[in-house]
Amino acid sequence: MHRATDPPTTGFAMAFGPDSLFDFGQTDPGLAVLRMAALLAEMDGGPDEETLDLLFEQVEAGHLVDAQPPLIWPELVRGLMSPAPSKLIKTLRDCGALVEILPEVAALFGVPQISDGQDEVDLGVHLMRSLDMAAKRGAPLPVRFALLAMNVGKSDSPREHLPVHYRHVERGRPRIEEICARFRAPAECRTLALLALAECERVHRVSKMRAGPVAMMLERLGAFDAPERFRELMMVCACDFCAHAGREGQTYPKAALLEIALNACAEIAENDSLEARQSARAEAIARAFRSERWSSEVG
Repeated sequence: MHRATDPPTTGFAMAFGPDSLFDFGQTDPGLAVLRMAALLAEMDGGPDEETLDLLFEQVEAGHLVDAQPPLIWPELVRGLMSPAPSKLIKTLRDCGALVEILPEVAALFGVPQISDGQDEVDLGVHLMRSLDMAAKRGAPLPVRFALLAMNVGKSDSPREHLPVHYRHVERGRPRIEEICARFRAPAECRTLALLALAECERVHRVSKMRAGPVAMMLERLGAFDAPERFRELMMVCACDFCAHAGREGQTYPKAALLEIALNACAEIAENDSLEARQSARAEAIARAFRSERWSSEVG
């Protein structure tokens, strides 16, 4: 942690300029910490030692204790929507603010995970990389918030099971709901984060050899009746996938697979019964996937 003896101002002043947050911070230093972290995420380079010392000093003085979460939310949004959201998270973590305002996210640092044959990754580091992937794709706020929040159920997984996270969905759901209630986050952020919590890992595992489950997955993900949310979930999954080492810039194969499946269902009549629709969709998907297994089962 950074500590200061005399209140440094050089880095702060250089970062902001004369008509800046420094004046704002004098009247509300708690929110100033958030504003500074958000602005740093929009700038080239990182904060200097003097700036981090000053931010740490504000946190140590307890100025974040009385900051109202709904007033913090716009500053979080600004940082999340910046070109480098990882800078927001890193700055808040380095000055001690992250554990004060988002303890659920702060707890992910140092927690290991494996995914899709990859080596272990630190969930906190992976979160920052996935947020930067979302920024590169121009992702909307619900996508970035889902990436921020969807793994919070993994922070206290039993150590004997690590790096696997059993029942993290059950632990994560109430935490995401509490975060959204605390900050009064928009409903679309809550909806997508909960959907990503439940479905992202399932999407990563989807297989073209199982047309029936793919048809049911598309229904569950809202591909037919909530296409915008479905597209946002695919972006969440793609950013999570590409955040792993060596995958930046790659096409996310599962999104391409589900797009093939979705297009195959385009001509299925919506006025049929749910059972009839699911059967017809599964058959259409199987043909699109050229699934010999499905063809033998229905033929």
